[in-house]
Amino acid sequence: MARNNPGESENLTERVVQINRVAKVVKGGRRFSFSSVVVIGDGHGHVGAGIGRAGEVPESIRKGVEDAKKHMVRVPLKGGTLPHEVTVNFGASRVMMKPASPGTGVIAGGGVRAVMEAAGVRDVLTKSLGSNNPVNVVRATLKGLEQMRPLNRAGRMSNRQPVQSTENA
Repeated sequence: MARNNPGESENLTERVVQINRVAKVVKGGRRFSFSSVVVIGDGHGHVGAGIGRAGEVPESIRKGVEDAKKHMVRVPLKGGTLPHEVTVNFGASRVMMKPASPGTGVIAGGGVRAVMEAAGVRDVLTKSLGSNNPVNVVRATLKGLEQMRPLNRAGRMSNRQPVQSTENA
């Protein structure tokens, strides 16, 4: 995973995927805290996701943003889409991502959409299979984007087919 330079942090957009209220039962009653899943990205191939936990919602979001900055990933984009298709498992979640032709848009739901839009992917087809837990779906999407290889290297891999260029067709 690539580290984010401090100078790049001004133009990052953040998106809250989920806020969860957690209750801990103690002697005097219930103690509530909040956890949040946050996705940040610059829209040009850098994206990260983080989890924050705190007693207040804004504080948990701030912690999630800090965690996301520590876990930034570089995504090799081909035009506005992905260089090749990939299917990734994380826990019980499985996410399939396929490149799409220009003008298709982001066909994704929930956490996958947040990650793709933050990364700057404009055309992609995705399907979330298995568990729909937002934490695992976001982590599976990031794991898949980490496994992406640029087009020139993807063509040499036996199990991944590169996208045919349709720009001059």
